[in-house]
Amino acid sequence: MAQNQNLDELKKNCDNVASILKALSHPQRLLILCFLSEGELTVTELQNMCTLSQSYVSQFLNRMKREGLVDSRREANFVYYFIANEKVTQLIKSLNSIFCC
Repeated sequence: MAQNQNLDELKKNCDNVASILKALSHPQRLLILCFLSEGELTVTELQNMCTLSQSYVSQFLNRMKREGLVDSRREANFVYYFIANEKVTQLIKSLNSIFCC
């Protein structure tokens, strides 16, 4: 019975990881997450860093927010985005060290 519980947990974890990897599969979303892995940023900062329109950055952020990858907080007139899950931050930093160095 313990093996079945472990198998069920493994399947659930695989589903969660597959969902995260699917969300990372777009180059622009991955780029945004690379920048956010270093800390909170506003849409304007991301727009300038990614050289994308404000509309595209907002669309990508909204999708990633719905998928639970990023979250936001408001401070005065600014909305700061950050990666919502520490495991995603670790994954992005690992990918960065493997492929971007």
